[in-house]
Amino acid sequence: MADALRRLVNISSFSHLQDKLESWHKDYHVISCDQNLNKCCELIELTAKIQGQLFTILNYTATEGGHYAGVDTLKTRLLPWLGTCFSMAKPSVNDDTSLQLIQESVEKDRKIRELSASHDSDIQKMETQLCATRLQLDSVKAELADAKIELDETKNKSATSLLATEDEILQLRADLHAAHEMVDIYKRKLDVIDDYEQQIRLLREEVSYLTTEKAMLQERLVRSCSPSPVLRRSRTSSPLRSESPTRAQLTNSSRYARLVSRFSDLYAVDRLEAQSLLRRYIDDLEMVQKIIFISVVESFQVAKLAYRQFKLRVRKTLSPSHMGPESLEDAAVDYIVRNLDLYDVQASVNDVINAMNVNPWISFPPEVDFVLISTLIRETCKVAFAMQTLDLTLDLAFASEGELYNDSKYRRSYESEFTAPLVAYHVWPALIEGDAVIVKGEAVTRRGALWRSRTRSRSASPVRSHSVSPTRTLAFSSCRSLSPGRLTASRL
Repeated sequence: MADALRRLVNISSFSHLQDKLESWHKDYHVISCDQNLNKCCELIELTAKIQGQLFTILNYTATEGGHYAGVDTLKTRLLPWLGTCFSMAKPSVNDDTSLQLIQESVEKDRKIRELSASHDSDIQKMETQLCATRLQLDSVKAELADAKIELDETKNKSATSLLATEDEILQLRADLHAAHEMVDIYKRKLDVIDDYEQQIRLLREEVSYLTTEKAMLQERLVRSCSPSPVLRRSRTSSPLRSESPTRAQLTNSSRYARLVSRFSDLYAVDRLEAQSLLRRYIDDLEMVQKIIFISVVESFQVAKLAYRQFKLRVRKTLSPSHMGPESLEDAAVDYIVRNLDLYDVQASVNDVINAMNVNPWISFPPEVDFVLISTLIRETCKVAFAMQTLDLTLDLAFASEGELYNDSKYRRSYESEFTAPLVAYHVWPALIEGDAVIVKGEAVTRRGALWRSRTRSRSASPVRSHSVSPTRTLAFSSCRSLSPGRLTASRL
């Protein structure tokens, strides 16, 4: 009996029952009806288990007292209580099983209390987060309201600026329209100026034509009055030409002046551009100047040959149908003057480059080619070709290294020795008409130039690594024009 009482004390059944009651009292208005009934039934079961243990202890105690011990107590207290219609059935389980169930129930209640406390803590945290979120939401709402106010202000300002911009656009369109009108006016004025210039050119041609006729009439008058007329050769007339001048004869003076000016521009502009291009690959200024000089000389030779061939083709084409008052020669020259664009400049440029490739007096880096100065060669060929259409053709003066310096033909270069009488090498050729020098060339004079020239002539050999083969050189030399070193006065 003492062991049963001790176990009942150790499990603290009544304190556990009190905790259950207090917990149920706290949650009574929160939980549902079914949950309240379950809690009540649980308490009744727990009370019945405790009462069963007490009745067992009561039975053991009465047994220990003998047959008559405790009879009064049972009569005065137990029987009246049982008379109140309370009856307790004997549990179907033993004492150990009942105590184990009570312990499990106590453990479950403890876990339930812990879960409830954790649940309450989580709810509190969520309420705290919810409050913080509400505060952030209120702040975002306030910012949204401010942004909406700013947006409304911006819309108002944009509408105002848009109206102002539309006014500016209208003003700019009006200004643009006025500018277009001014451009049209200037274009009309420019067209009028072009018409005036064209009329001036026509009047100049007419003046040139009338001047030529005047000269021809005066010459005819002199011949008719003189008993022994003398045939004279002038720049503007020839005894073989007819009395009605062609367009080439009428424009001879203007073309003459234009070509001389263009030759001077080749020296002042195109030569310097070609020299700057060559200096990127060749450090020797003397070699660069020699390359440019030889390219100009070769361009004139190739252009003169091309002019003769072109003129032969024109004469052959015009001869079957030529019936005009002018001679066939004048008709061919006039046709060439009118159709200078038919000249195949590229073929001449290629011939000049081929001739320079086999020239033993110049060298060039193997990684580049003379095509680098093709612009200068092209322009020189055009000028040289057009100079052949003049009444008295313009040509280059004969030049050779080691010749005696002639002040009427050349200007000394700044690198020259001004007391030296011989030309070391030429920078630019002189332009001549017959025996008269029209445009001076440029040369470099140094002492011992003749000796250096002879030394180079004995030891000269092609330096370019990509020069043509000997058979190709011989085949090409037989058909190309003479190089400047082999020109003679009779061949000029």
